[in-house]
This record gives sequence, structure tokens and C-alpha cells, in this order.
Amino acid sequence: MVTATGSRPTPTRPPVRRPRTVNGAPVPNVAVRGLKGVVLFLCCAVVVLPFVAVISTSLAGQEQITAAGGYVLWPQHPSFDAYAAIFRGGVVTRATLVSIGITLVGSLLSVTVVALLAYSLSRPGSWGHRPILVLVLLTMLFNAGMIPNYLLVKELGLIDSYWALILPGLASAFQVIIMRAFFLEVPREIVDAARIDGASELQILTRIMIPLSRAVIAVIALFNAVAYWSAFFNAVLYINSTEKWPLQLVLRTYVVDNTQVGTDLPGEVVPPQQSLQMAILVVSLVPICLVYPLLQRHFAKGMVIGAVKG
Repeated sequence: MVTATGSRPTPTRPPVRRPRTVNGAPVPNVAVRGLKGVVLFLCCAVVVLPFVAVISTSLAGQEQITAAGGYVLWPQHPSFDAYAAIFRGGVVTRATLVSIGITLVGSLLSVTVVALLAYSLSRPGSWGHRPILVLVLLTMLFNAGMIPNYLLVKELGLIDSYWALILPGLASAFQVIIMRAFFLEVPREIVDAARIDGASELQILTRIMIPLSRAVIAVIALFNAVAYWSAFFNAVLYINSTEKWPLQLVLRTYVVDNTQVGTDLPGEVVPPQQSLQMAILVVSLVPICLVYPLLQRHFAKGMVIGAVKG
């Protein structure tokens, strides 16, 4: 069809419906959002329900535990008798203090050693940094084994000593590589300016490198704290005195070996064995669950330090 002016009319097109966006990201429809919510809820339930069962069982009575078949999801008559019993005996209290001391001292020493070694390996002009770096990398590929490690600890006179639980895992090659990669990313000009001002290597490390590496230090400290708190095999190998047992070894004795926990005081009602075991398990989980949220904001940043950039 030709108009009076002699031109053809422009064909009209239906309007294009663009998807709704929020900050540039498309908004999914209601069905997709609902399905994602259900999947997320199921994943959270799978993670949370075991913790709820452990805590509820530690607060439940014998009749309810027997009726539920061993684990309770909601205690009818909550009681803290299990916690009172395990701390009244003194074994769990002493083991908890031992684990706290080993975790604090071991984590502090480990972060210090890793930072010193990583900084020395990140300085190109440091003496012997390449052969030492190769030795550090070789430890990631080869392990001496249990018997040589035991003989080394024995020759050093560390058997039945708290240092046997700290020194064998003091430095990790993986952590050294991660922190070294971060130190290498610090601009060279900052270090050169500090040297011109007369700063020593130790002052550069403590006043420049450490404040700039809080994220990676937080991650390494968290890894070491979890490792020291959760370790029990070194205690099995090197510790002979029951008074020096850490909490994880006491937990293994009570849960795996099914040792009867209770009090010998006459006239006292001993809580159910299952409640006592779950109470010890809760005590072993609480410290890490409290520390982790404090370091979570540094966790993501510290994990990607030294990664390959695209």
C-alpha cells in the first residue's frame, strides 16, 4: 500500500518484552524462585538436623532416647544433668583446658613461623631462598611416615609432653606458599621506601607486611586452630598420661570405646550414656563454632590470595 506522499508505511512490530532486572541481573519467575528456595531449605535441613539431634539428645532423658531409637530431635523435658555430670568429674574440664591451651599456643606459634618463613622466601636477595623453597615444596609431595615421625619425637625427648602435640604440625608448606604469594603481591615500591627510611627487615615485616596481610593471617590462624583443636592421633601416639589428654581424645574414648561416663558420688542420678556422649560432642563443637563467624569476613579474601588472575 502506497500513501499519498508516495512512501510505503513502516510496518509496526509488536513490542519486545524484556525480562525484569535488578541491578542488571534478570529476575527469575515465581516457580524458579520457589524451586530454588525448596532446594536451599533441604540443603540447610541436611546440615542443621544432625546438630539439632546432637544437642537435643544431650538434653533428653533415658525414656525419650529409648523411644526415639537413640537420637531425639526435640527433648520433651530438657535437662542439663549430662553437662553437669561431665564437668563435675573433672576429666572433661581438664581436657578442655588442655585443648584450649594447645590450640592457642600452637596457632600463635604456627602463624609466626609461617609468616617468618614466607617473608624470607619472598625476598629475592635472601640467602638460600631457592633451595629452601624447593625443600618446602618437596614436603608437599613426600611424607616421612608415622614411624620415622615417632622416632624423631622420641629422640627429641617430647614423648608425653604437650610440645609433641604442637611442634609436629607447626608449619604447613601449603600455608607458606599462600602467604609467600601474598607477600610477593605487595608493591615493591613500599618495601623500597621503608628501606630508604632505615627500616630493618623485621620492621618491614611487622609494620608493613603483617598489617597488610590480616586476611590471609586470619585464614591461616583459623586453619591451624581447627587442626589443633580437632587433632587426636598425635595424642594417641605421644601422650601416655591421661591427665594430658586433649578433649578430642577424651571424646573418642567416651564415644568410640563406649567408656561409661558418670559420677561415683552416692545417691546421684547418672544421666543416660547417650546424653553424656552427645554433651561431650557439643562441648567439642562450641569453640570452633564461636570463632569461625568472627573470621568469616576474611575467609573469602584470604582463600583467593595468590590465585591465577585471568
